[in-house]
Amino acid sequence: MKKIVLMSFMFIFLASVHQANAQVSVNLRLNIGSQPCWGPTGYDHAEYYYLPDIEAYYYVAKHKFVYRENERWIFSSSLPPRYSDYNLNTGYKVVINEPNPYMHFEEHRVQYARYKAAPERQPIIHESTDDRYRRHWDDKRYGMRDHR
Repeated sequence: MKKIVLMSFMFIFLASVHQANAQVSVNLRLNIGSQPCWGPTGYDHAEYYYLPDIEAYYYVAKHKFVYRENERWIFSSSLPPRYSDYNLNTGYKVVINEPNPYMHFEEHRVQYARYKAAPERQPIIHESTDDRYRRHWDDKRYGMRDHR
């Protein structure tokens, strides 16, 4: 009888751990609602965008730009004035799903150099008619040129 009770307890415990892990992994892989309206379409999950035109990143989860200043990586809710001419709607974005991608900046700069001043324009979330992006359809920030 003790074996049956112990086995039942272990089964329930393991099942609850498995269920909790499954819920966490699903929640971490879908972040369409967190992506900015100027982000590229077609991604259910994006951790970072690499912005080749300005050699910077955007951290989707924290809504922060990541750029170099005086040999340091700065996290900020806005870009510095030197990027005031950069248009988030038309600039090319490369989705990078890895932690701390700026640690591999030199690799990214070389790998994605072809997208710098890319002539083709990516479809952006705000302009999409896909139901997944419905939340962004009335987002008034879609035309933001000033991203501060």
